[in-house]
Amino acid sequence: MENEKMESLLIDYIDGVLPEADMNEVTKLLAEDKKANQLYLELKLVMEALDKTESFDLSPGHSKVFEHNLSKVMASQTRSKTFFLRPVIYRAAAAIALVMLGLAGGYWLNQNNQHQKELAALRKEMMETKQMMMAMLNNDQSASQRMRGVNVALNISKPDDEIVKALANAMMTDPNTNVRLAALEALGQFTHEEYIKKILVSSLANQDDPMVQIALIQLLVSIKEKGVINDLERIIEDDKAMKAVKDEAYTGLLKLS
Repeated sequence: MENEKMESLLIDYIDGVLPEADMNEVTKLLAEDKKANQLYLELKLVMEALDKTESFDLSPGHSKVFEHNLSKVMASQTRSKTFFLRPVIYRAAAAIALVMLGLAGGYWLNQNNQHQKELAALRKEMMETKQMMMAMLNNDQSASQRMRGVNVALNISKPDDEIVKALANAMMTDPNTNVRLAALEALGQFTHEEYIKKILVSSLANQDDPMVQIALIQLLVSIKEKGVINDLERIIEDDKAMKAVKDEAYTGLLKLS
């Protein structure tokens, strides 16, 4: 019997779809023909491996599941005896690889799509938060609303240039001292950012609210910013500066010297 015809017959035999008479004939052949029996074992091995691919677990949290399942199939094909794979077995092995790649690829695409959706939702939330904060900060009629806007900024992990500019403006020009102090506190979270530190340093020379001056001096001294030494000396020599501000400037100068 030709090899391909034999392979087709054996596949149907393994699947149990042969008529009873043919099943009996093949059973007898397998008992008598070692070559046919060897081919039967090879085909059965590959078909069992194909069946196993249906139960592969690709649930989240198993990052190496594809490699693990592939290794199981490869291991299941390892025997002490060398098998000479025929064309039909090559096709079956290729089918296993395609099924596994399809499952892994589908899982990756699903995870990637979910990640993109989460990023889009996060960006939308951040934009809405920023718009709300800016509207509050620009409310000229209500100091409490401006304070709420600054409090929103306190919870932002990394402000963009527009937010920093709004906070710097509030720190310098807001008619309410508490709003100015809150804006200073919000900016003070990011002194590790060089450009924000420069804004704080340059604002000391132009700040006209004594309470904010004192808080600003304390902040800049706490981060050991020597760039304000000249400003501190000018405050000390300024006859118009309040005594409390001068005292704070003097204390700061001693700590930085």
